[in-house]
Amino acid sequence: MFPRLLHALIFIGAAVILLVLTWPQAFGLHNTWVVAHLVSFRALAVIGASAGLILLGLLRFISPLRRSLGMAMVLLALFAVANVGILASRGFIASSALATEGSIEPDAGSVAGLSWNTLGDAPGAEVIADLAVAQSADVVTLAETTEETGILIAEAMRDAGRPMWVHTLAFDLISKARSTTLLISPDLGEYVVSNAAGSGPPGNTNVLPTVVAEPADGTGPTVVAVHAVAPIQYEMSNWRSDLDWLTTQCLGENVIMAGDFNATLDHMAGRADGAAGAVLGNCADAALSASAASTGTWPTSVPAPLGSPIDHVMATPNWSVTALQVVESLDAAGSDHRPIVATLRPAS
Repeated sequence: MFPRLLHALIFIGAAVILLVLTWPQAFGLHNTWVVAHLVSFRALAVIGASAGLILLGLLRFISPLRRSLGMAMVLLALFAVANVGILASRGFIASSALATEGSIEPDAGSVAGLSWNTLGDAPGAEVIADLAVAQSADVVTLAETTEETGILIAEAMRDAGRPMWVHTLAFDLISKARSTTLLISPDLGEYVVSNAAGSGPPGNTNVLPTVVAEPADGTGPTVVAVHAVAPIQYEMSNWRSDLDWLTTQCLGENVIMAGDFNATLDHMAGRADGAAGAVLGNCADAALSASAASTGTWPTSVPAPLGSPIDHVMATPNWSVTALQVVESLDAAGSDHRPIVATLRPAS
């Protein structure tokens, strides 16, 4: 009697754990340590569950606990199927109507946004500028990029016929990770940085800088270059605070926000403000709109379908997505993040 009860308790416990890892937001655990990390890699979880199924299937032939192993296999199968369903619903590639690789040519009135965490200027100004010019970028958000490199990028883009204004916020000059650079095309008008250089709300994210730039004449979108801290054990509170602060930055009527959020769509659950399709404040995720939100942007050491989609381009409902790509051709350029490019046009 006792072994049967023990087996039942183990089965129930395992079922609860797998359910939490499948949809932690249902339990309010999506922003907690360990769970936040595990849910970031759903594709790897599916591979792990599949390997577990194979192993348990082999053990069933040599173990007297065939019934228990069979029940465990059912749980792993359900876990794998559920995660595959979630990944598929978010999409791995852009639809045929959207660009998936190569240069994106924006329509008149559209804004092309490029976001790349450069891991401390690692790819170099020339590589970054070449990518921005090839993508006809109007807005370039560069986490972990210094002002010096930003100026070099702008000069290279100017020489290629695409001049840019440079805006940088740095919390210190010791670590390049503590600098974020935003480049904006003069075609969008003159912009001024409107948030504080000091760390922490109400003026900024807590550990790594985010740049908020507003049009000087009040015409055009507010542009936000994002860098939230990673959810490591001793930064969990700051990470949650960063996501909350970024939510407030996307409550306006005309906002384009891009950068390294260090968060997937799962982590953003509960932060939408009610707008149709919104995931953070009033902002929708461009990759989700393009059915490509399961494509990993980090790390470049694993294939994109297995990575974590923590870099995003987002916009308020007055913008619609016409093209999106996660650039995989620069995985060896030096950064551990992949660039993400989205073309937005005014919604009709």
